[in-house]
Amino acid sequence: MNKTILSLAAVLAIGAGSAQAADLPAKVYKKAPPVVAFDPWDVAFGAAIMSDYVFRGIPQSNHNPSVTAYFEPRYNVTKDLQLYVGTSFESISFTNRAAAEVDIYGGIRPTFGAFAFDFGVWGYLYPGGTCYYGAAADTAGNPLGAECAANALLNGNVMKKDVSFYEGYAKVTWTVNDMFAIGVNEFYSPSFLNTGAWGNYASVTGKFTAPSTLFGASGVGMYVSGEYGHQWFGRSDAFYGVAAFPTGIKYADYNTWNIGVGFTYKVFTLDLRYSDTDLSKANCNAFTSDPTAGGIANQTAINVGPGSSWCGPTFIAKLSADVTLQSNIK
Repeated sequence: MNKTILSLAAVLAIGAGSAQAADLPAKVYKKAPPVVAFDPWDVAFGAAIMSDYVFRGIPQSNHNPSVTAYFEPRYNVTKDLQLYVGTSFESISFTNRAAAEVDIYGGIRPTFGAFAFDFGVWGYLYPGGTCYYGAAADTAGNPLGAECAANALLNGNVMKKDVSFYEGYAKVTWTVNDMFAIGVNEFYSPSFLNTGAWGNYASVTGKFTAPSTLFGASGVGMYVSGEYGHQWFGRSDAFYGVAAFPTGIKYADYNTWNIGVGFTYKVFTLDLRYSDTDLSKANCNAFTSDPTAGGIANQTAINVGPGSSWCGPTFIAKLSADVTLQSNIK
């Protein structure tokens, strides 16, 4: 009788153990995934249309719509170190009648954890310009040539034929988490817009990216971003001199800021932004040589011409598409 009871208990124990084992996930042996070779090359490119092309608070397209496009090959030395070169194009409307900005740039982007750095050189080219001065010599008596003498603006402003220049830059972005990022930027040029005046621009940026669940499964994303910057200037050469300062004027330093909201869908971004500066109309005109400037109540020691409203508050709407070869095409 005892043997029978023990045998029955053993059978029940084995059955219970089998039932518990059946509830556990069975090991599934799969073939190892193929090793994908690391491809260091990538290309980013895109295009945009905007209601106004604004650069550091100052319109470059005379408050008219502008189009832009860029092409940027990249080489990833490692996952944390990228080399790049690029070129971009923007339609503009300058005082010297240049109609396009052609940029050539290159640099290096190292990443250390949550910090992404960017160091490089950016060249701004403005082909097709015409010299506007209306006199054969500048205020210091330097001859300017027939073209400068033959062309004059009705409001008295002047601008060189070639205003191309370059800047060196350094940037860092700290990605705090999936929603917040903070950046610091620094740019320096020995002759900003070929005026002879050095230029130094520093800014801080911030960006909040909304959770991906905000718009459900629609695929739409949203962000809010802004920038606050300060532009310093040196003294121009004699071409931009005035009676009080015949060898050149010291351009007014200024603050600029912008804030906006953006909506993303796949490769598309719609950015709506407000931009402004603290430049007066007189200082704005002295720096921009705005051909649309008018009035006579804005004259100062460095501005013998009218006042410009180019540096005031501006709203910009921009629709862009951005693609990277590895992320969006392959």
